[in-house]
Amino acid sequence: MFVQVIQGQVTDAEQAHSAMDRWMEELAPAASGWLGTTAGVTEDGTFIALARFDSADAARRNSAKPEQDKWWHEFSSLLSDGATFHDTEDVVLDLHGDPDAAGFVQVMQGAGSNPERAREVMGQHRDEWAAFRPEILGSEVAMYDDGDYTMAMYFTSEAEAREGERKEVPAELQADMDEMNSLAAGPPTFYDLQHPWLYSPK
Repeated sequence: MFVQVIQGQVTDAEQAHSAMDRWMEELAPAASGWLGTTAGVTEDGTFIALARFDSADAARRNSAKPEQDKWWHEFSSLLSDGATFHDTEDVVLDLHGDPDAAGFVQVMQGAGSNPERAREVMGQHRDEWAAFRPEILGSEVAMYDDGDYTMAMYFTSEAEAREGERKEVPAELQADMDEMNSLAAGPPTFYDLQHPWLYSPK
């Protein structure tokens, strides 16, 4: 899988949402290899999107289309300082439900000192985590730049996510969290998408 992470500051969240809906209606049907997009705008106007394709080649072919270029030119006019892009084929998915049913998505960005070990820890105790935090529908981690990452967590709702955060963590799961924290090169940045825009091929 290939994921492109796109972000920037939007001048009008509603126009950005309409533009994404228009992409879904007009361009998605011909976007071969496109697997879905998670996007939204935070309260402070930060736009962030994770676009998934089955390969980097499929993403490049889509980007090269004139109609895609035209759409991006129009969309990028809504970004006050342009956009940043991170591309990767190093993607870890962990799904327990339907992410497209999420009512709240939290995106985290940070850096780690040992991506290989982080990947191993993320794969541990998946069933136990699913039982402990049933409001988590899944996660998607895009890893790039020698330890940098973007992680999207999909929740049934923000209220249930906050309630889950307050629960006392069992010892073996706390050990996973402690090790992940020890691998982090500083605290992550959080982007809360309280009204996520979730797109998948029809």
